[in-house]
Amino acid sequence: MRLTEFHELVRDEFGHLRGDALLVDHVVGSLDGRTAAGAIEDGVDPRVVWRALCEEFDVPAQRR
Repeated sequence: MRLTEFHELVRDEFGHLRGDALLVDHVVGSLDGRTAAGAIEDGVDPRVVWRALCEEFDVPAQRR
């Protein structure tokens, strides 16, 4: 997954402002206690980060 696609998915699911804030403010336990932005910065594949966010926020399977 490209980073641009990841950002589009986040904004489509959570909204522009909330999505952007969520990436830098919300710590995701399954990402070793990092934020989504921090995990991506550390080299985690955006697809893995997207799936972690979907699990964390109970995004329905058809939108994952």
